Amino acid sequence: MLRLSPGSEKRLWKRVRLSLCFLGLSLLMGTLTFAVYSCSSLTSWPLPGWTVMPLSIPPYKKPTPAPITQEPSGISSPQLPLPQSSFFVAYPHRYHFIVDEPNRCDQESPFLVVIVPVPPHNRDVRNIIRSTWGKHTTVLGQVVSYYFLLGLSSVGDGRQHPEEQILLESQKHHDILQSDFQDSYKNLTIKTMLMFEWISTHCPNTSYAMKIDSDIFFNVHNLVRMLLKAPRHLYMTGLVVRNAQVLRDPNSKWFVPSAVFPESTYPPYPMGLGYVFSLDLPRRILEVSTHIRAIYIEDVHVGLCMRHLGIALTDPPRGGLFVAAMPQTTSQCYWVSVITTMLWRSEQLLDVWKTYENQTQSDC
Repeated sequence: MLRLSPGSEKRLWKRVRLSLCFLGLSLLMGTLTFAVYSCSSLTSWPLPGWTVMPLSIPPYKKPTPAPITQEPSGISSPQLPLPQSSFFVAYPHRYHFIVDEPNRCDQESPFLVVIVPVPPHNRDVRNIIRSTWGKHTTVLGQVVSYYFLLGLSSVGDGRQHPEEQILLESQKHHDILQSDFQDSYKNLTIKTMLMFEWISTHCPNTSYAMKIDSDIFFNVHNLVRMLLKAPRHLYMTGLVVRNAQVLRDPNSKWFVPSAVFPESTYPPYPMGLGYVFSLDLPRRILEVSTHIRAIYIEDVHVGLCMRHLGIALTDPPRGGLFVAAMPQTTSQCYWVSVITTMLWRSEQLLDVWKTYENQTQSDC
C-alpha cells in the first residue's frame, strides 16, 4: 500500500475538502436557478392540478379627447352612435315652403311682421286670432302684417303636398306659410329657424318682427308704442330668462343630459311665448346656426345663437310687459298695460279680448 508522508496527506485532505465545498456550492446555485425559472414560467408551464389565471393587461389606447364644444355656444357634439340624437333637430337643412306668400311682405313694407307658429289642424285658433289682435293691421300709423307658420301634419313619401283645406284658407286670407317638415313640439326649433329664413329673404323693408305663440293675448298697440322708441339694430327683447337651470330630470318635458349640454345653466334667452327683434338679426342668427347643433328647445337655441354672436338680449323698458302666465285675478286695467300674457287655453282669447276692448274705452 502506498503511504503518504504526513505533509502530503494533509495537503490531499485539504484538496478533498475544497472539492466537496465547491460541489455543495454548485448544487445550491443550481437549486436556486431552477426555483427562479420555475416561478417565472408558471403561466405557460403550470404544475399538475394548478389553475393559473393569466394576467390581463389591456393594450394601451390613446385617450379619447372630450367632445368639442362650440364656443361660446356650449352645445356638445355627441359621439356616434347618438343616443342623445333626440335632443337635436334636423337643422340646418334645405326645407321648402309649399304654401307661401312670396311678394306680400315686400309689397306692404310693414313696420312690424308678426309670425305665429301653429299646427296645421288648428284652423279655429287661427280664426280666433284673425278676429282679435290679428285684425289690427295699422297701429299708431304703422303697418303690421300677420302670418301663420305651419309644418306638415305627417311625413309622406317625399311628395308632400298641402292639404286642400290649407290651400283654401291661404287663398282666402293670404297669411299661411307652410313648409315641408313634420309639425311637432320637438321640431319647434326648425319652425323658428324657418321663420328667420323667410323674414330675412321676404321682408327687406321691415324694421321689426315678432314671434308669438297662438295661446297668447297680444296688445299690439303697446308693442308698437315701445318699438317706436327702441333701437333699430341688434335688438331682441321679450321676457328674457337669465340663469335658468338645465333640467337633468329624465321625467321633465325639457330634460337635457349633460352629454348634450354640459353647462349647469343656460345663457340668457327670450322666452318663446313672444319676443321681438330687429330685422338685421335673422341673417346673423342663420349664419351662426351652422356652427351650433340645433337643440330641440327652440328659445334656448335662439339664446345660444345670440351668445355665439356676442349680442346681449335687451330687457323691456319696464317689468310686467311680457307675462309668462295669466294671473288668477287681474286688475281693472291689466290688459291695456301688458304686451303679452300666456292664457290657460287658446279659446280663452275671445273672452279676454272683450275685456280688453272694454278697458280701452274706460279711463285706463
